[in-house]
Amino acid sequence: MSQPNYAYFESKIVPYSEARIGVMTHALNYGTGAFAGVRGYWNADRKQLFIFRPLDHFKRFLNSARILRSALTIQPEELVDITIQLLRKESYKEDCYIRPLYYKAEETIGVRLHDLRDEITIFAIPFTRYIPNDESAHVTFSSWRRVSDNAIPPRGKLTGAYVNSALIKSDAHYAGFDEALVLNEDGHISEGSAENFFMIRNGVLITPPVTDNILEGITRRSIMTLAREELGLEIVERSIDRTEVYICDEAFLTGTAVQLAAITQVDHRPIGSGEMGEATAQLRDLYDRALRGKLSSYEHWNQAVYVD
Repeated sequence: MSQPNYAYFESKIVPYSEARIGVMTHALNYGTGAFAGVRGYWNADRKQLFIFRPLDHFKRFLNSARILRSALTIQPEELVDITIQLLRKESYKEDCYIRPLYYKAEETIGVRLHDLRDEITIFAIPFTRYIPNDESAHVTFSSWRRVSDNAIPPRGKLTGAYVNSALIKSDAHYAGFDEALVLNEDGHISEGSAENFFMIRNGVLITPPVTDNILEGITRRSIMTLAREELGLEIVERSIDRTEVYICDEAFLTGTAVQLAAITQVDHRPIGSGEMGEATAQLRDLYDRALRGKLSSYEHWNQAVYVD
């Protein structure tokens, strides 16, 4: 994976080589940070790079920081402007991934959230697929449980919480699967290692509610809008049992990094026909066109980077 040329670091854009922290940094030692994943998409016909729903991403990013007692006063709109400046500096003319990171920057020892300096850094790298087999992913149920809102809140993208995701992802990888589905402590499906989950049963699109320890995904919300407005699908948010997935008609994962990945097997059981379902394929196409500025009804989701 290539490195960026620049980063926003300590309130200015600097060469990436200058964006460095010390080994005593609190966030490195205790996981006291929060991040966002934002994507930029290149439209070759319009010669334009579009950031997908950046204001929504930065609002959620700052809310995640608030959970960690952030004292930041910066506004989401300011972070959008900084990101545009950064991408112009990088001059990307390809799809890219943008990583804003909030962190407790004090170089000190001691577990706490108070009396610590807050900082934000942002960088961007070229990026394509998160799951290589995203048209026919084979997944398994993880033996790990999703962290709970009363332990490490999953609605915030907190850096320390992603040890849970890392354990889930690597176990699935070494077992020969593309991804894993995770149950919450009540035994209901929460999400993937770092993706929201959807299934279709009897023509109804079903996804776990925000109270089942999921990230309140922006891609999730976008897919629900497209499913409702463009495909006329009924959408139900409710708890999902494990065995429901084995007998559903279609299933897929969504997220900024993964975009929309079709699930065709779960624990070696075929989902539906064992191939990507019709509604899943339609949603993949609609989502790709929307984020590249090719669907006029959803152009408000996109922020152009380069001046015409």
